[in-house]
Amino acid sequence: MITLIKDRLHRWFICLLPIAYCLLFFSCGSPEIESDKKFFRYNESGEITSLDPASAKRVENIWAVNQMFNGLVQLDDNLQLVPCISKSWEISDSGRTYTFHLRNDVYFHDHPFFQNGKGRKVVAQDFVLSLFRLMDMDEEQSSKYLFSNIARDERSDNLGFIAPDDSTFKIYLIDPFPPFLNILTMQYCSVIPNEIVDRYGADFRRNPVGTGPFMFKAWEEGVKLVLVKNEHYFERDNKDTRLPYIDGITVNFIKDKQSAFIDFEKGTADMLSGADMVNIDLIIDKEGKLKPEYTGKFKMQTGSYLKTDYLGFLVDPDSAIVKKSPLRIKEVRQAIGYAIDREKIVKHLRNSIGTPAEQGFVPKGMPSFDSTLQGFTYNPDKSRELLTKAGFPGGKGIDEITLNITEQYLDLSQFIEHELSEVGIPVKIYLNRPIVQIELIANAQVNFFRKSWVADYADAENFFACFYSKNFSPKGPNYTHFKNKTYDALFEKSLNESDNAKRFEIYNRMDKILIEEAPMVPLFYDQVFRLVNNNIEGFALNPMNLLNLKRVKKK
Repeated sequence: MITLIKDRLHRWFICLLPIAYCLLFFSCGSPEIESDKKFFRYNESGEITSLDPASAKRVENIWAVNQMFNGLVQLDDNLQLVPCISKSWEISDSGRTYTFHLRNDVYFHDHPFFQNGKGRKVVAQDFVLSLFRLMDMDEEQSSKYLFSNIARDERSDNLGFIAPDDSTFKIYLIDPFPPFLNILTMQYCSVIPNEIVDRYGADFRRNPVGTGPFMFKAWEEGVKLVLVKNEHYFERDNKDTRLPYIDGITVNFIKDKQSAFIDFEKGTADMLSGADMVNIDLIIDKEGKLKPEYTGKFKMQTGSYLKTDYLGFLVDPDSAIVKKSPLRIKEVRQAIGYAIDREKIVKHLRNSIGTPAEQGFVPKGMPSFDSTLQGFTYNPDKSRELLTKAGFPGGKGIDEITLNITEQYLDLSQFIEHELSEVGIPVKIYLNRPIVQIELIANAQVNFFRKSWVADYADAENFFACFYSKNFSPKGPNYTHFKNKTYDALFEKSLNESDNAKRFEIYNRMDKILIEEAPMVPLFYDQVFRLVNNNIEGFALNPMNLLNLKRVKKK
């Protein structure tokens, strides 16, 4: 009975400690932080649901987690793999064994649950436990699929995460997988202190302890998140100065974009991110330039983003909704692809934020992107020819098709409706709530929809997996239920090709099949868009749209 009472008191203490701390921290107004000009402040219009790397699926979560945690390897701003906690590595056994050599100067953040409250050194066994934790997650956990290719150690019945000593970590794969190192750059794969996770349990989501450049300070969900500088961070710049430069980060949660912009104009925030989060018609012209009244007031940054917006078609021949739809005919889908003026979409609906998607499904900025690939371009005459070939000359006899969207994309969908009507294709727009839209598409209950795909990691395999027949939704990302033997064979071949040039050629052939069979038609390749105050320096963009603040300076 005494033990039971102690256990309950311990759990209550763990639950109440962060709540009490937040109340104290925020009720005092944190004057030392609010007055400190070296804190980087940004607004998050979305919702951060967890600070646990295992839940780093949403961009809001990813950005926060990226400040507090590290993995074995990381990407630089040019998407090149560079060391992180692992200072070097080797790949052997025909691409099935990865051996990582760890730094010996990486420590977890200080925390009361560590001995004497001081963060301990990271060792290889920490990676064994961290990655095993991902594989031990519930089936619906997004991170679980990443390690479906992990083998078992030949010397034991353990999963293929092995720590021969404190500074060596090995991973064994069942089959070679060339993009595997890119997977390890994802925030899911960050190292965590297992003893702290065990103490907090599910509440680790709001009590994170990592190794990153910033440490958790306080979080009042939906109100404010505060991170502070890790004075013992292991990375240094090329002048041997310890990173990070700034003293901390504060995140506010203002959902109204006009209020967020006013906050930014006043200097209360240092950055706004995303073209959807500002009134772009107010700020930039149709050529994508800051309007004169804002020129010099702040900086605008744009760059490639590994994200493709597209129209998807359910093409499963066994589906009842496909059998009775004109979209079952390839030429009709192709006609839709040629009927849409993508340059108008980018210029007039997005104020030149983005690039017309005229090369294929893989976006500009991906290392394997091929600018010479001929995809769908605006050609209404060709669109009409394809409709005639499909048996619908001038659109005669074709049934109305329903485009499923969410309200956020109503303007875009109305433009598409107009474009298709010009070649004789009647379209009805149907608005769904976001959660309903997701479920309808995942469960193959709609056959025409707007969607986007954002890279999980910097390899086109991540995009082509969306059309591999073994990845049918809802268990996989093949929302169109596209199935093509040649495509599948090429996809499987690419997984065993370690030579980048040869693998990229396979990717090119796969993209050509997607253009020909048209289970989707790309609309535009998105761009990273940020407004940044003039007193911020060293704020680089990257095509993964990661928020990297360890090298940012504030004047």
